[in-house]
Amino acid sequence: MTVPVELLPHLRRARDHIDRNYSERLDLGTVAAVAAVSKYHFIRCFEDAYGETPMRYLTRRRIERAQDLLRTANLTVTEVCMAVGFTSLGSFSAKFTRIVGESPVAYRNRFAASGAPHIPGCWLFMAGVVRNFGEGPRRHEQ
Repeated sequence: MTVPVELLPHLRRARDHIDRNYSERLDLGTVAAVAAVSKYHFIRCFEDAYGETPMRYLTRRRIERAQDLLRTANLTVTEVCMAVGFTSLGSFSAKFTRIVGESPVAYRNRFAASGAPHIPGCWLFMAGVVRNFGEGPRRHEQ
């Protein structure tokens, strides 16, 4: 299937929505509404345009952000799991291991041995970089 050219800006808008809101609870219907198409048509067109389904894209984006936090922040794996939008530590660890090739703990430990000092977790929470669990994401005004 070839994605209609006029649909590409809508798909980009939905992908950008995922990128901005990856840490929030996102469902397929909501993201498809951003693209202004039905969710089944959205799945097909998104996969044709980007090579993966919207939910796989979201999962990959969350794992990439988790990798950043594990390398640079002084947060527990559970805090990282929740900060990137997962609600289950087991699911997060399994998906992280499948995508990255090692567990979140092994990944963090590998970079802790050779990397720069970690950013304190309390600073990340206060600055709004990582949301406090149980409340919505905090936005930084510029």
